[in-house]
Amino acid sequence: MTSAPRDRDIAVVAFAQTVHRRTSEELSEVEMLMPVLHEVLDRTGMKTADIDFTCSGSSDYLAGRAFSFTLALDGVGAWPPISESHVEMDGAWALYEAWTKLLAGDADTALVYSYGKSSPGSVRDVLTRQLDPYYVAPLWPDSVALAALQAQALIDAGDTDEPALAAVAARNRENAAANPHAQLRHGVPQGDYLVRPLRTGDCPPIGDGAAAVILAAGDRARDLCTRPAWIRGIDHRIEAHGLGVRDLTDSPSTRLAAERAGAFERPVDTAELHAPFTAQEIVLRMALRLDDGVVVNPSGGALAANPIMAAGLIRIGEAAARIHRGASDRALAHATSGPCLQQNLVAVLEGEPR
Repeated sequence: MTSAPRDRDIAVVAFAQTVHRRTSEELSEVEMLMPVLHEVLDRTGMKTADIDFTCSGSSDYLAGRAFSFTLALDGVGAWPPISESHVEMDGAWALYEAWTKLLAGDADTALVYSYGKSSPGSVRDVLTRQLDPYYVAPLWPDSVALAALQAQALIDAGDTDEPALAAVAARNRENAAANPHAQLRHGVPQGDYLVRPLRTGDCPPIGDGAAAVILAAGDRARDLCTRPAWIRGIDHRIEAHGLGVRDLTDSPSTRLAAERAGAFERPVDTAELHAPFTAQEIVLRMALRLDDGVVVNPSGGALAANPIMAAGLIRIGEAAARIHRGASDRALAHATSGPCLQQNLVAVLEGEPR
């Protein structure tokens, strides 16, 4: 069980992100990241030296060079020596590692950041490196083709249809109109089929971006934030690697992670879902038992901005930010990694009663 014990409550106390763009070719990863780190620290009045633990998420495959995260770490400031770790995953999993560090009492504050530049290459081809190397990768299906398989499975099962998928896309991007950081902040035509049954509008934009959050425990969190977003539970689970042994119309790992995180104990009012493709939101809504009374992706979600390796952390940050400003009392945040919702993380965040 991974729900936090009551005597060691941990909260997200600050969140910052870039204005996500189709390309930031004039900036290095470090130059893109540094303003975000300065902003998240400024929100708490902290300095780098005040952070007990630092954890980052990024992808060497995406950057095209080994140990690329060390360049960003140099920008953060690794001297004098700091307590630091890195995950080759979305920053949501870096947050999970930092949460466990604070939960164990080894730190009281943590800086978590992640970033990704998708613009220099073909994300569809890069993500094939996640596939089973013996049975699936030799067929060379890209990420959009696999998402289309999942969408068609949902349609064949009678769980959705193309107009319903278009409505998901429209609602997310309409929500993004109020999000100054979103890459797509206006209506986007569904367009032509990219891979049937997915049209261009059913797919996420390609872009660059970064995000960062600060975690703090107990009274330290209350000192740093007027209304902390307390992490009441967090868990992550993974599906079988072989796509052929999975039911693509369901997400048992999401359901189990939500159960272990305590998401079903009481209703949530907000859900930030990491669903880069419209059909994946349908799958997640069913797995998480979200009804029409839950506000889903008020930020616009990954259909409005999908910086690889940061989009999951952004879902947690957006949910926390709504609690900080009083727009939500109990929120669910979800992050995913791998093809067709292969690995899923669920966090439940709460604000103190008003």
